Amino acid sequence: MKKISFVFGTRPEAIKLAPVIIEMKKHPEFEVNVCVTAQHREMLDQVLELFNIKPDFDLNLMAPDQTLSNLTSEAIVKLDNYFKSYKPDLAFVQGDTTTVLAASLVAFYNKIKIAHVEAGLRTFDKSAPFPEEINRVLTSHIADIHFAPTETAKRNLIKEGISEQKIFVTGNTVIDALFYVKDIVIKNPPEVNGVNKGILDAAKPIVLITGHRRENFGQRLENICAAIAELADEFKDHYFIYPVHLNPNVRKPVKEILGNKKNILLIEPLSYLPFVYLMTKAKIILTDSGGIQEEAPSLGKPVLVMRDVTERPEAIEAGCVELVGTDKNKIIAKVKRLITDIEHYKKMQMTINPYGDGKASARILHFIKI
Repeated sequence: MKKISFVFGTRPEAIKLAPVIIEMKKHPEFEVNVCVTAQHREMLDQVLELFNIKPDFDLNLMAPDQTLSNLTSEAIVKLDNYFKSYKPDLAFVQGDTTTVLAASLVAFYNKIKIAHVEAGLRTFDKSAPFPEEINRVLTSHIADIHFAPTETAKRNLIKEGISEQKIFVTGNTVIDALFYVKDIVIKNPPEVNGVNKGILDAAKPIVLITGHRRENFGQRLENICAAIAELADEFKDHYFIYPVHLNPNVRKPVKEILGNKKNILLIEPLSYLPFVYLMTKAKIILTDSGGIQEEAPSLGKPVLVMRDVTERPEAIEAGCVELVGTDKNKIIAKVKRLITDIEHYKKMQMTINPYGDGKASARILHFIKI
């Protein structure tokens, strides 16, 4: 029996690895072991519960106001103990978090092979996203198997000297997770805390907003908020719903600038199930997140990305996502066009999602078995 370890610490990692874990557990030739660092405690636990995943090891690394250096050093020490204890044949990591970099490095130190899910994403700017760009670049040069979501990601890896024989294009596992959860919310719509059920039932036009990237802290986030405030004043029939990240660098400016508008709903962060439901109800999505750029096109939702660069160019090339940066006037102009130009909206809405068909996990398993 082959011992397979899955190491992750944040909600996005859990969402994207959950379908792989579920798929692999169907096959008795694999012993599946789950280790969470709990880099993000509460948001991680919500996903574990949703997908019915019980960690075998919980390192519980989350601490208030910890620096990246503290988190990384703690992760390295505790993951070293974990790998020495469990001794897997193969360790899976996903994406570009501090957990991914630490787990890859420590697995290498312990002579354990590493499989990297969602390999090859690049902005080619080490400051954006920070610190994720460096995390994933370094992980690529440590990993033994690379599961690239797209051909573009594969090309990025080859350009960096990664052997083509070690790269497998699978699609993105987030689409697998999305389809799994979408079926649940259609059959049994969940409550969305902070949003009146009448707004959702009446199909009021909703602009869904997420924003939390470190590189947007300060003036850039203030610009984003100023744009949303002006749009809310002009389009009073629209609801602007913003689940506000727990980081005080996000909460303070968001509440100061947007807290007094009747059609802006500032709500607490949502677990994955109600968030997917809210995405299905949204007309437009404004975000600086990575995963939402991949998910929303499968729901027919145009996405405006409030970042200067993105590691996910495929959706921009396909026409379902547009990069708008953090300039106030540009954000306003792009949202207004989507609201007022029906043909433009339909064009963005009807594009096929370039990130996958919901079968990435099965492909990963196939490549592991051959």
